[in-house]
Amino acid sequence: MNDNEIIDLFFARCEDALVIVKRKYGQRLLRSAMNVLYNYQDAEECVGDTLLKAWESIPPNRPTMLGAFLAKISRNLAINKWKAKSASRRGGGETPLMLGELEECISAPFVGPEKEYDAKITSAAINDCLNSMDQAARVAFVLRYFYGENIASISSRFNMSESKTKSLLFRARKKLKAHLEQEGVWT
Repeated sequence: MNDNEIIDLFFARCEDALVIVKRKYGQRLLRSAMNVLYNYQDAEECVGDTLLKAWESIPPNRPTMLGAFLAKISRNLAINKWKAKSASRRGGGETPLMLGELEECISAPFVGPEKEYDAKITSAAINDCLNSMDQAARVAFVLRYFYGENIASISSRFNMSESKTKSLLFRARKKLKAHLEQEGVWT
């Protein structure tokens, strides 16, 4: 079943949509949440919460890319759950490292009434920058900073050394920072 047909089931309020979404995207959502949380039960809970949020937001929303829509919900839920728990109790892990890497090129969360506008401008600028990167840098960046994959996993996927992967990600972050500064999004 394609994404448009699944979304039509959501609009018809047919609960089969949830079963189909879990079958089609469940493993990807679970893996994404696991990359942030490192706890299977918490990750499973995020997948269930993702399905609930999707049910509540479709309709009125009609996502153009259902997989990306669900992944964003799952990732945000996982990060929120991670923040709610002490990182030291969880044994540290990749999440603080990953978020720390991004701090050098993306400013603090938006605050104030212009929050939504600023977020859209920043999102558009990030997408423009990602579209200007070569495919390997773009995919590695998305895997690391959207899906939360660790360096070893990305290195294995691209069949390159970890140091080369780190270098690729460093250059991508540097390019993003310069692009955001040029666009006036980050100073």
